[in-house]
Amino acid sequence: MSTPRLDRLVIVGASLAGLRAAQSARKAGFEGELTLVGDERHMPYTRPPLSKDLLAGSQTVADTALRLAKLEAGWRLGQPAAKLDRTAHQLTLADGTTLPYDRLILATGCRARQWRGPGAELDGVHTLRTVEDALALKSALTPGTRLVIVGAGFIGCEVAASARKLGLEVTVVDIAPHPMLPLGAELGARCAALHERHGVQLRCGVGIEAILGTDRAEAVALSDGGELAADAVLLALGAEPNVEWLAGSGIEIGAGVVCDATLTSTVDADVLAAGDLAAWPQALADGQPMRIEHWTVAAEHGTAAGRNALLAPEERLPHTQPPYFWSDQFDCKIQSVGLPMLADRLEIVDEEPDTGRLIATGERHGRLVAAVAFNHARRLMDYRTQLAESVGAAR
Repeated sequence: MSTPRLDRLVIVGASLAGLRAAQSARKAGFEGELTLVGDERHMPYTRPPLSKDLLAGSQTVADTALRLAKLEAGWRLGQPAAKLDRTAHQLTLADGTTLPYDRLILATGCRARQWRGPGAELDGVHTLRTVEDALALKSALTPGTRLVIVGAGFIGCEVAASARKLGLEVTVVDIAPHPMLPLGAELGARCAALHERHGVQLRCGVGIEAILGTDRAEAVALSDGGELAADAVLLALGAEPNVEWLAGSGIEIGAGVVCDATLTSTVDADVLAAGDLAAWPQALADGQPMRIEHWTVAAEHGTAAGRNALLAPEERLPHTQPPYFWSDQFDCKIQSVGLPMLADRLEIVDEEPDTGRLIATGERHGRLVAAVAFNHARRLMDYRTQLAESVGAAR
């Protein structure tokens, strides 16, 4: 393979995807100037413990740090990117500093989705995305606290499990009919039963109208007229991609930064994207670009983008692994591969009632697109292999 002259590689985003991109580029032989830009002041850390082990007290902040090995790189931390000039091949940071690049990898990830209704500004109202968010929430989870979680996705459910382990009173509210909406009605009901067995109160099919209180949150007003007493409120409403700073750059923005299968942006071969920010074609969704917010995807993206950034566009390899995620809730490890939200329905194909282990699969137009496991990791890996082979063959 011929490698174009490449002296300066800049990675915007110093979390998992950005770190893996930097490590991959060095492993592939890049010896030039490597710079990582991050809006947080921390060196890279892993986020899954923020809703679980860190909250529960079984891990510290130091335990969340990602290993850097002997990565030779320059770090610009605490300085968000502010502007991209693709013509000049130049990145401008919030403090006015400019960084020239030969190739650029965008890995700025997401931020917690905000709710801007009445009372959102009160003390005691939390979101969870950064280590500071996790520490603030942890400090609020003192004995006797009544916690209301708005949102029954995997972050909301994981925090609910962590808070119950601490002995707190926990209520989860979601406008959806069941927790973990992408898993479908039957598995969602299993998730609901899991949480209810452990003392979580679920209020599904109802939204919130306001967070009540004078200076601090004291209650949550529901759309059905009900009211929940609360000492702390967690808004777990999903995430939004950090793309605003790319306005005027010409980069195509859809669900995120729109890329081809090699994670190269659609408008500029010198700009790639990785992680939660990237929307890339999904073979399981007939080539529709999708943005997937999973730890494994971010790691795989970073590795692929770091390698591809060193190559000419025609030599770059597509990212073909089907999306995979896991979520630990109480004594249950929920794992998913593929795109369960696209399945016509998810059907349980193997179950052990005595242990709670199960496997469910989902098809779309007669084709396997997803598998979900409850405490059944070995079987899920079989489906992961099957889906990977199917995606590879489709390409």
